[in-house]
Amino acid sequence: MNWSVRIGSLVMPNPVTVASGTFGYGVEYARLLDLNQLGAVVVKGIRLEPVRGNPTPRTVEVACGLINAIGLQGPGVDGFIEKYWPFLKTLQVPVIINIWGCTVDEYAEVARRFDALEGVGGLELNVSCPNIKEGGAHFGTDVRLLEKVVAACRKATRLPLITKLSPNVPSIVPFAQAAEAAGSDGLSIMNSFPAMAIDIETRRPRLANITGGLTGPCIKPIAVKLVWEAARAVKIPIIGMGGIQSAEDALEFIIAGASAVAVGTANFYEPQTSLHVLQGIREYMQRHGIEDLKSLVGAVKLPRV
Repeated sequence: MNWSVRIGSLVMPNPVTVASGTFGYGVEYARLLDLNQLGAVVVKGIRLEPVRGNPTPRTVEVACGLINAIGLQGPGVDGFIEKYWPFLKTLQVPVIINIWGCTVDEYAEVARRFDALEGVGGLELNVSCPNIKEGGAHFGTDVRLLEKVVAACRKATRLPLITKLSPNVPSIVPFAQAAEAAGSDGLSIMNSFPAMAIDIETRRPRLANITGGLTGPCIKPIAVKLVWEAARAVKIPIIGMGGIQSAEDALEFIIAGASAVAVGTANFYEPQTSLHVLQGIREYMQRHGIEDLKSLVGAVKLPRV
């Protein structure tokens, strides 16, 4: 049975990874599950300098989901290399570093710094976070800026690039195509939706940042649709994400066109979800006599019109 996934020169031993921002820097989960059973470990977003993030409260539960406004808190490139890389480089599976910046030059510089770090599996370009005032989603909702960011990072590194797209665009197709044309080796679809919750007793927003990004099971059908639309428009592999809690959820993404999947919000309440998803995909492949998972990617049967 073959279920490995290739993204540029990056080879994931299986199709299940974790979504950036929901899994810390891996070390926080190391006592809760065997990280080497994952297809890859994707770490929190890193920019050039340390970031304090947004004031608290930063998270609020809503029906079938979570709104967060962490604000990409992180130690910066130097802090990440000093504090977290000694652990991450011992893993037997690829480590994908999520990177971001406030300018095109900063994105490229962060990519250049990690290009020089031995053992990095790939870079995920975060051009779609809704929780910061500069950078982030600004680059993910302007197709020309998106293309500039990807092209600049492409020039700065030989590492596999995976561009994480925003759902907050009229059509994801031109953004997926622009990322591919600029040199991205793969796509992550999708990031969170801007959202808001209000305490009716105090009549105040429940997040200090007022708004945040909505994730969890409530966004899964939207993410499946975006993966399906993008997969019909590009040839590079897609990592599908958005509300995955089970193997059945993950298989929907794969049948829609994703080559791999990432578990996100579920990591907060059931850290072993990704391993359960992996086992469920294995059982599905065995039950249906599927020898190679690639044969299932994009296998959705559409009605004749």
